[in-house]
Order: sequence, then structure tokens, then C-alpha cells
Amino acid sequence: MSRVAKKPVALPKGVECKFEAARITVKGPKGALSAEAPHGVSLRIEAGQVLCEGQGDTETKFVGTTRALLANMVKGVADGFERKLELVGVGYKASMQGKTLNLALGFSHPVVFAAPDGITLETPTATEILVKGLDKQRVGEVAAKIRAYRPPEPYKGKGVRYAGEKITLKEAKKA
Repeated sequence: MSRVAKKPVALPKGVECKFEAARITVKGPKGALSAEAPHGVSLRIEAGQVLCEGQGDTETKFVGTTRALLANMVKGVADGFERKLELVGVGYKASMQGKTLNLALGFSHPVVFAAPDGITLETPTATEILVKGLDKQRVGEVAAKIRAYRPPEPYKGKGVRYAGEKITLKEAKKA
């Protein structure tokens, strides 16, 4: 069994976890998440911790993945996940109108992005976008969709980038 699978998942205060049939349900102060448990993985709660084990000697291939997904679910319902995007470029800006995000990214038209269910979009400044939610995978997916409208280009670095992302700029052609 992997090192990840051997570590127990601690349940913080206010978070409860239930296993019924092939379904894992985690409820916490921010909301609830549920996922399917793969075949061959048994889960049990001991002293405020969830332990993941394979049901046989050969059934250990999904134990580490299940443990990592369960840990992300617990963190999501307890604290939530957040991705920050930055807009770099002259005239590039973002604004919220209700649940839709309006982006000016240098196109001849504004880009309108509707926030999916379970995801909250915020614009603290005109050049920053915060993507928040319970599910780590969905938060990353929505951030990637927004970034895909105008990824950073390699010559000037203009575009939508993740906060802290390093863009290696290419040298312009010399005459």
C-alpha cells in the first residue's frame, strides 16, 4: 500500500462522514459533497479519523486515490477551495453582474462567463478573479476555462494567468 493510503484523514469539528453502499458523503459547515467509492476499498471511522484500506492483498490500487479524494472532500466542506486569476494587459478587466463574469480581454466583444452551480466568482479588483467552491476539481476546472479564453502569450506575457504563475518570455526576432 502507498504512503498516502496509510495516512488517516482527520475529521475537523463540525464535519461528519458517512459510507453507504458505494457512496461517500461528507457534510460540514460550508456544505455537503458526495462521491462514489471504488470497488475494493473499505473505509472506517476510528477516533475522529477515517482509515482507508484495501479489501484484499491485491485490491490496493485505488486506496491512495480514494484517500486523497476523501481528504479533499473533507477540506472542501470545512474550509473550501480558492483559485486566484490575474489579468495582465492594457484594458484587460473583469467585472461581476449577478452570477455572470464579464471579461474585457482585447477582443472586439466582451466575454461573458456564467458561474456554474456550486462555484462562486468574485472580482476584488478589476484585474483579479477569485474562483471559490467546495469541490477542488470543479474549482480548478472553472479557473482553467476562464484562463483558456486568453492564455498568457509568450512574447509580452499578456493574458489571464494563475496568481504566482511564472511566464517565460521569448526573445523577439532581431532584424
